[in-house]
Amino acid sequence: MPESSFTVITGGPGSGKSTLIRHLAGRGFATKPEAGRAVIQDQVAISGPALPWSDPGLFAELMLAWDLRSYREASRDEPVLFDRGLVDTVGYLVLLGRPVPRHLDAAARTFRYHPRVFAAPPWPEIYEQDSERRQSLDEAERTYEACVAAYAGYGYEVVTLPRAPVEQRARFVLDRLA
Repeated sequence: MPESSFTVITGGPGSGKSTLIRHLAGRGFATKPEAGRAVIQDQVAISGPALPWSDPGLFAELMLAWDLRSYREASRDEPVLFDRGLVDTVGYLVLLGRPVPRHLDAAARTFRYHPRVFAAPPWPEIYEQDSERRQSLDEAERTYEACVAAYAGYGYEVVTLPRAPVEQRARFVLDRLA
């Protein structure tokens, strides 16, 4: 299968993206985890500097590297669901008011996903902070808007997920990928 079988689920923090990805993985779908959370976990474990609250630029570079590796490792023989993608790092930098490096822009243009991207909207009723998710609900909402704008800017069709139980969200995604 071509890269068009690589589907991204994006959105702000705490909107149910990872829950949906885990649910679909439990149903047998191949998935790739979110880079940001993994980078934070790794950097905290080693007392590293590449944390969004310490060095956002270095954090973005590690997310880019993680997402490129995930993209390259993904099987082309089956659909793969990505918990965020390369374009999310563009949205992150734009949100911070930072320039998007040429190599990141080139990666977002070169390594393409399915033309339809699913976006989990802010969902105040389920939003929770944790040790890795330090953003306020307002920051989560702005992150959602930045990610949606970034995907649209790279020519993707962004489809908003309903605020619904995970099984309904899963059906929503699967019905639109068929």
